[in-house]
Amino acid sequence: MGRFKKEGNKGTPDLNMGSMSDIIFMFLFFFMVITTMRESSLFVTIQLPKATEVQKLQKKSLVVNINIGAPKDVAKLGNEPRIQWDDQFANVEDIPQCVEREKTNHPENDRNKLTWSLKVNKETKMGIVTDVKQELRKSNAFKVNYSTLKTNK
Repeated sequence: MGRFKKEGNKGTPDLNMGSMSDIIFMFLFFFMVITTMRESSLFVTIQLPKATEVQKLQKKSLVVNINIGAPKDVAKLGNEPRIQWDDQFANVEDIPQCVEREKTNHPENDRNKLTWSLKVNKETKMGIVTDVKQELRKSNAFKVNYSTLKTNK
């Protein structure tokens, strides 16, 4: 008969790290799939006003955002409200060219369905907003809405 010898000084077994890389890559792919990229960087400060009667837009691919507010870089650009279209500042006179450029970026059957969404800082005077709306009308961009935050009554 054999003798069983007990070794009393056994440590804890090592942790198998072989599947750790698989788990890390699964997390990486998961976050890559669910993350959305911002289409443009904001150069103006926007604090949206609150409203009670709010409707959600159905097709966000047909929405063109126009941001109006004070620039974030006040030292260089001052604190007068500016118009931001995509990733650049625009003047009121530039709006017809910007509208035409946006229309050519969409298929022909969707060009009349575009919604022009004005994201305006709540502290901005209405003069610049009215000027933008007038230029949009001249460019045959009639479907205009204001972006707001929903609040309870």
